[in-house]
This record gives sequence, structure tokens and C-alpha cells, in this order.
Amino acid sequence: MAEKKAGIIVILSSPSGAGKTTLVKKISTRKKYKISISHTTRKPRANEKNGKDYYFINSSKFKKLIKEKKFLEYAKVFKNYYGSLKKNVITKLTNGEDVIFDIDWQGTKQIKNKKLNYKIITIFILPPSKKELYVRLLKREKKDKKIASERMKQFKDDVMHWIDYDYTVINDKVERCYKQIISFIRNKKLKKRNIKYDKRFIKDHIQKLVS
Repeated sequence: MAEKKAGIIVILSSPSGAGKTTLVKKISTRKKYKISISHTTRKPRANEKNGKDYYFINSSKFKKLIKEKKFLEYAKVFKNYYGSLKKNVITKLTNGEDVIFDIDWQGTKQIKNKKLNYKIITIFILPPSKKELYVRLLKREKKDKKIASERMKQFKDDVMHWIDYDYTVINDKVERCYKQIISFIRNKKLKKRNIKYDKRFIKDHIQKLVS
């Protein structure tokens, strides 16, 4: 019997509110794609379910898992911890499933530094504009301007990490952004090198976002 081909790691990161979670969920509907469900110490939002969106645990349990070195990656973001259990991820990859991560730049850096024996593709998601990002944050946070403003303050620092990713895409239309991401993943699997990717256009867009 032929040995089962291992899955690949797909990492999506973005500033808060740029739409990576929506894209991750959309990608996960494809065959063989599985979301790495993170553990977190933050409170669930109204539409979130334990075990489906996150594993919601308290701070002491999270710190115990850190001490026991159970996480493949973890980070503290906006005063809350987030982390991916190593065992869950490796099991999926070994079973030939592609694992999608919805994590920030800190977790991405940790995974890349682990030098795992699996293919990794990292993709950074940008909003079409700062104005649109603020609108999305307000909608997500139930019009809580204080939380939305807090997220916007972090925006400039977060967005500058785009340079550490394989590809960066602009999430102006979800469907178009989704197709672009799938194309990048497919090319990574096929080891294609001449991939259409306009890095100059992305740099210009970044300048508009941070100016």
C-alpha cells in the first residue's frame, strides 16, 4: 500500500477585521481542508461556539498547556492568549489533510521557526482601505467604538508584517480574494515558480494604508 501523502500547512494572517476568519471558513469547505481550531482565553462572541470556532478556556489552563509545551504556536493578542495544539495539527497533517491556520504574525513566525517536515504557505490579508476596515470592525464588535478604535491603533504595526509572508492579497471582494488564495495554494502544491504576483502593487497599497 502506498504511503499516504502528508497535508500542507496554510496560514492566513491579517490585521484584526480584514476578513481572514471568513476566508478560512470558506476554504475549509473544500475537500481535505481542515481548520486548526485554536484555544483562547477570550470570551466567545455571540455567534461563536466552543469546539467549532475556538476552544474557550481560562488563563490558568492555557498557561498550564504552555508549561507542558503542548502548543505548536501561541501568542498574546489584545490581552488574550491564542494557541494551536501541536498534537491536533500533526494528526491532521499525517492523515493527508491540509490544515488552515487563522493566526497572527507571532504564531506564523513560531511555526516557520519550527522547521517542520511539511510544506507551509503563508498568506497575509489586507483590507481595501482603513475606512472599510473600521466599518467592518464596528459591525463585528456590535458598534462598540472603543473596541474598534483599539483594534485600529494596532493596525499599522500588524500590517507591516506582510513582508514576512509568501503572498499578500487585498480582501475587497471575498469571492475574488478566495479564488486568488486557492490559486496560490494550488501553485505551491504543484511547485510552480512563475506565479503571477504583483508585489509592487501590494507595496503601493500598503503605503496608502499607513499614510
